[in-house]
Order: sequence, then C-alpha cells, then structure tokens
Amino acid sequence: MKIIFLILKREYLVRVKKKSFLIMTLVTPLLVSCIWLIPIFFAMRDIDQKKIEVIDETGKFENTFKNTKELVFKPVKTPVEQAKKDFGKSGYDALVHIPASILDNPKSLKIYAEKNVSLEVKRGIEKAIEQEIENIRLLDAGIDRKVLESTKVDVSSDTYSLSDEGEKDSSSGAATGIGYLCAFVIYIAIFIYGVQVMRGVMEEKTNRIVEVIISSVKPFQLMAGKITGVALVGLTQFLLWILLTFGISSVMSSFLGESVGPQKRVEMMAQQPGVSQAPTVEKPKTEQKSSPMTSVLKAVSTLNIPLIIGCFLLYFIGGYLIYSALFAAVGSAVDSDTDVQQFMFPITIPLVLSFIMAQFVIREPDGAVAFWMSMIPFTSPIIMMVRIPFGVPAWEIVLSLILLMGGFVGTAWLAARIYRVGILMYGKKPSYKELVKWVFYKA
Repeated sequence: MKIIFLILKREYLVRVKKKSFLIMTLVTPLLVSCIWLIPIFFAMRDIDQKKIEVIDETGKFENTFKNTKELVFKPVKTPVEQAKKDFGKSGYDALVHIPASILDNPKSLKIYAEKNVSLEVKRGIEKAIEQEIENIRLLDAGIDRKVLESTKVDVSSDTYSLSDEGEKDSSSGAATGIGYLCAFVIYIAIFIYGVQVMRGVMEEKTNRIVEVIISSVKPFQLMAGKITGVALVGLTQFLLWILLTFGISSVMSSFLGESVGPQKRVEMMAQQPGVSQAPTVEKPKTEQKSSPMTSVLKAVSTLNIPLIIGCFLLYFIGGYLIYSALFAAVGSAVDSDTDVQQFMFPITIPLVLSFIMAQFVIREPDGAVAFWMSMIPFTSPIIMMVRIPFGVPAWEIVLSLILLMGGFVGTAWLAARIYRVGILMYGKKPSYKELVKWVFYKA
C-alpha cells in the first residue's frame, strides 16, 4: 500500500504542477460563467431599434402600423423610385414597398436596404405586414380583431413533486438541463483523464522507464497508483472548478444586477415628426415576469443539489476507475499510437452509446431502458446522472453504485492481467487473441 501511495503521490504532483493544469483550472470557470451569464446580460439590455420607411400603395397600412421593440415604422408619400434614390440620405435602415396587389399576392412585398438586412429584421417586417393583412381580412369578414384576440389564452403550469414528506416545487426544465450537463461533464472527463492514464503508460513503456520501475514495484501497484493519482487530479480540478465557478458567477451576477436595471419601455418614434404612434397596451400585473437570472435560480433551487453533487462525485469516480483501468491495459499492450485505435473503439462504444441514449432517457427517465442502462456499470455513470435530477428511488442508486464498484473490481482484475504482460512486451503488434492469452497466462 505504501508503494501505491508513493506512485499516486508522484502522478498527482507531476500533473498538478503543470502550467496547463493551472491555466485550465483558472480559465474554465471563467469561461463557464461567461457562457452562462453573457446571454442573460444581453437579454436584459434594451434592444436597438431599426427604423423602417414604408411606402404603402394600398392606403390601408400607413396609419395602422404598430411599432415594436425592434422596429419603428415611418410612412412616406414619395414614389418608390424617388424613395430609393433618397434612401441613402434618409438615415433609415430599410425601405419597405407595399404594392397595391399585396392583399391578393402577399409575396409581392419588397424590402430595400444599403446592406443585407438581418433575418430578424426581415422576419419582423414580414410579421407586421402579415398582421395587418389578417386585420384587414377579418374586418372585411365582419370579425372584430379584439374579440378574436380575447379568445386566445396562454396556459402555463407549476409542477410539484409528491412524496411522504408532502409536496414541493419541481422544475422539469432544470432537471433536464442539470441532468444532461452532469452526464456531459462525466463523459468528457472520462475521456480526458482516461486518455491521460493511457498516454502515461505508453510513454513509460516506449521510453523503457518502466523496466526500471518494475524492478522495484509490481505491475499492479504501478497501474493502481497511476490510476488513483490521475483520479485525484481530476477530483481536485472539479472541486476547484465548482468553487471558482460559483464564486465568479456570484460576483458577475451581482455586477449585472447593479449595472442592468429593469428593461426600459422602448420610446416610440411617434415623438418624431412623421412617425406614427404605436398604441400603448398595458399588461396586467399578473403577466409581469421576473428577470431571466431569477427564473433560472428559482428553477435550480427546486432540485436536490446536495444529492446531485454527491452522486456526481461517486459516479465520476466509479466511471473513471472502470474506463481508466481499461485505458491503462490498452496503453500497456501497444507500442505506438497507430495500434491504439483498434483497442480504443470497442472500449468506448458503451460510453458513446450511453451519451447518445441520454437524450432518450431524458424523455422517459423511469422507463425500462433507463433503469437497465443505469444498472450496467459501463453505462450507469452517464445514464443515472441524467435520471437523478428527476428523482430516483434510493434503492436504485445504492444498487447501481454497488454494481458500479463490482464492475470496477472486474475490469481492474482484467486490466491487471493484461498490464503485467503487456508492459514488458516490445516489438510485437498484439491482437485480441493475444490479449486473451495474456489474461490466462500464469506468471
């Protein structure tokens, strides 16, 4: 055990002291916080309005256009050709020509601009024209638009989970997002740190350093120390990421809350000469929405965060130990990168399959497929983490972890049998048949 600890200590310190480890540990939380908060920051800011000139040949649109948060419309009376010549001096972003045939041919609308208009602006203009055409047709049919709008409803619901402790708030969106995020992080981490183990074994083998090491320690001790050392590196990095991400996100959230106040009501261009005024519609107080950040935090707070974090660490460790043992076996069996692929592919199939199946498990987290894949050691680290935010019985989690640890014991034994022979095997390209012989080889 002392020898394994010495190897573990060496593997841990060598990797933790690398500049790449320090840089990634500091930069990753900053990037995650930015990815999380920057979209919310822009969503809370006022939108720059685009000014649109409108030539209406029907005479039915110019006084009924409604300004929006993104677009401000100005009716003009000049001919189309003259408006196009003067457009460069107008200071407007686009010129819209509504021909007299628009009611019979809605696709005859034309938009002019000095540069290509964005898809959002184009769609906003089209939507405004569509709305007016609908209004005109409804009026011609004797239908009041206000009466029709009053029949529309927007149904939303609050979700609750029921248990022996009573009912409590729940959020399907937060459960989906957190579950998929945890599964993705475990998927990426297993590949990153598992490959580190494999590369470390290959490097020691090709440099013949292992021949000196093996003279002092047993192959299994070397493999166990290397796997455990890299695992601790991964855990250290994850814990630092969680703490730094939380700290940076809290500081940035506080800053955003102070620098960006409530969204200002967009001032319509009716105050300017020649611009039509949009009708002001007062929204009921019940429709007032909280900020995006508040909504996100409220949704996340409905989840059992301590359970999710605890299970994440356990499944990360278990999944890593299983796959890193197999990666170590592959590293000991080959001499070059060209030989790695034939052994890597079968090992990673369960891992890739579980990540692909995660999107289907999210749709039915209590289904038979989800249950059995969360019990198989090679797929449970990802599938179970997808299910846990939705609520999983305690006995299923315990059984899954027991099977996961049992899977590690089996793969560690298999990997050790291959490792003890392959680590000293040079100049021979191994096959699957050869690996089977190594497993049953008696030293």
